[in-house]
Amino acid sequence: MAFTRATGKHRGPSRLTRKRAGIAGAAALATTGVVGTLASPALAAEPESPSVEDTGLNQVVIVGDTLAKQVGAQADVQQEEADLAASKAKAEADAKRNAELRVKAARDAEERAAREAERKRLLSYNLPVAGSYVSTDYHSGGAIWSSGSHTGIDFHASSGSKVVAVGTGTVVEAGWGGAYGNNVVIKMNDGTYTQYGHLSSISVSVGERVTPGQQLGLSGSTGNTTGPHLHFEARTSPEYGSDIDPVAYLRGHGVKV
Repeated sequence: MAFTRATGKHRGPSRLTRKRAGIAGAAALATTGVVGTLASPALAAEPESPSVEDTGLNQVVIVGDTLAKQVGAQADVQQEEADLAASKAKAEADAKRNAELRVKAARDAEERAAREAERKRLLSYNLPVAGSYVSTDYHSGGAIWSSGSHTGIDFHASSGSKVVAVGTGTVVEAGWGGAYGNNVVIKMNDGTYTQYGHLSSISVSVGERVTPGQQLGLSGSTGNTTGPHLHFEARTSPEYGSDIDPVAYLRGHGVKV
C-alpha cells in the first residue's frame, strides 16, 4: 500500500525536501554570481569598529585641548607680568638715573658758581681797614716827611685795628721798615706792590700768599709817626720812591675811597 506525505502547516519539510531545496538554492546563487557572498554564521561580516564617541577618546581630546589652552593662557599671563615687571624696573632705573643726573647737575652748577665766586673774590680789592677813610692825602707837604711830601695815604685807625690785604698777592717783606716801623709789602697779582706801615704787630711772613681781606697785622704807631694810623702806599716796585697815587690805584680796582 502506498503512503502519501500529509501536508499542512503543522509539519516541517522532510529531510529529503530540505536537501533538495538547499541544492536548488545553491544552483540559483551560482547562476547569479552571488555565491562568493555567502558565508556560514561563523564567517559572517564583523561588526563595524566602534566610533570615537563609543570609545570615549573624544572626551580625552577635548580635555587635552582645554588643558593646553589653560596652560597657554597662564603662560601668556606670566609673560605679561614679566614684561610689566621689566618695564617697571626699567622705569625705576631711568628715574633713579635721571635723579642722580639732576643731583650731579645741581652739584656741578654749585661748584661752578663757587669757583666763579672765588675767582671774583681773588680778583677783588677792598679797603685795608674796613669802614675807614683817608685822614692824610697823597703828596701832602710838610717837614714830617723826609722826602718833603707824603708818599702814600693815611687811613684813620685806632691802635689795634685789623689791617688786611687789599687784594691777592705774595708777601715780599714783613718786619721792621725804618721810618715805616713794622711794615708789610705785598707783590700783587697785577705786578704792582702795596705797603702797610706803622703796624703794632705782624701776622704774615715772607713768601706767604694772601687773599683779599686776609689779616696782615694790627695798626699802631711804630716808626716815624705822630699817632696810631695806617700808612698805605701803592708802588710799581718794592723800592721806596716808586710810589703811585694810592687813591687812584684803589679806585681803579673798584674800591670806594
